[in-house]
Amino acid sequence: MKQLVKLNKRPRRSGRQFTYALRYKDEYGKQRCESLGHANLRKAEQQRAQREKELQMGSFSSSMRLRDFLEDSLGRTGDQIRESTRRETRSAMEDFIGTIGNIDFQEVTLTKGEYYIQTCLDRGNSKGTVAKKLRHIKRVFKLAVNRKQLVENPLQHIAMPKAGKKKINIYSDDHCQRILRSAREYTSEKDPARSINWDLMIMVALAAGMRRAELLNCTWADVDFATQTIEVNAKTCTKDTWEWLIKDSDQRTLPLTEEIVQMLVDHQARQPEGYPYVFVPPTRYDHIQKVLRPSGKWALSDSRLKVVNNFKRDFDEILRRAGIQKGTFHDIRRTAISMWFANGMSEYDVMTLAGHSSFTTTHQFYLAVADDLIHRARSATAQGLSKKLGRFGTRLVPDEKEPHDEECKSLNNKDL
Repeated sequence: MKQLVKLNKRPRRSGRQFTYALRYKDEYGKQRCESLGHANLRKAEQQRAQREKELQMGSFSSSMRLRDFLEDSLGRTGDQIRESTRRETRSAMEDFIGTIGNIDFQEVTLTKGEYYIQTCLDRGNSKGTVAKKLRHIKRVFKLAVNRKQLVENPLQHIAMPKAGKKKINIYSDDHCQRILRSAREYTSEKDPARSINWDLMIMVALAAGMRRAELLNCTWADVDFATQTIEVNAKTCTKDTWEWLIKDSDQRTLPLTEEIVQMLVDHQARQPEGYPYVFVPPTRYDHIQKVLRPSGKWALSDSRLKVVNNFKRDFDEILRRAGIQKGTFHDIRRTAISMWFANGMSEYDVMTLAGHSSFTTTHQFYLAVADDLIHRARSATAQGLSKKLGRFGTRLVPDEKEPHDEECKSLNNKDL
């Protein structure tokens, strides 16, 4: 930010001494030179900073209580952020206000931010949860600086709680086979007009690494049977489709296998005419189209969270039948990404296919697979050494039956 007030030395009449002076333009644009009457540099710099702040504040917005400040910020931001981000920002700021009070937004300090962190931790919030809230809160104040409402972000230098990295849960080959068998069994018991084709959805997720919302908002127009690919495309609000936005990235094209393409062909043949979505059951599609959308009970956020009812409950039942105690549907995506790495794909290629906005997220999967590579390399090394060294590959002491071993024993006895 451009400095509005400059500190100059002003000689006294004797010419042997000086005093400090402030030079700046006032609120009317008139050049001012204000003598401070002393030669104390530290004191002069403090006075300069104070006058700088006063001039800055003169051009900034009038004071507002934090709740009004929040509404002003969200109003200015408008549709530039996702509905889910807006909701999370509002929730975090309301929690912040509930802790430090509905004070003037210009009175927020680093100390108040640190008090908020400790309060959250004391009431049992995890460090990861607190850090996530703080990111939203800091963003609101950063935008205020950009909009010339604040001189600086009061939380700019706050120390974020450091949470330990969670281990990425990846399904093993055996887990995947059990999940698919369980999903096929579960799907066969359900009415296809009311339930997801679970085994097909899981197969596509394993092949393409798609998120839950990407799968549920996938239409038949996104599937290219000839090239054996599936596209992730944002959707606009039309008569047949609802609005949906892609997380983090733009459109991307993902691979399918010949087997999965045939499964999609069979699934399309069984589906009634006039239903554009691949995985949305016809009965649920009718309810959204004929009840929720006409009555105004369908928002943009619903296209991510409410496309299908009881999604988690049904998948948890599939895991239970598969004998898997811990896991989520998103772990299928993690498994697919890890599989790409394990089979030699580069970080950039995986980042592009996964639709990550930065290498940071992609690199977590790379490290997880790297750990697995070390384990596999250890096994391969043990097998290789066993072949090359024979018995010595598995036994580090000589075999007593060998003549050479008897000679070694004799020598050892002599040494003793």
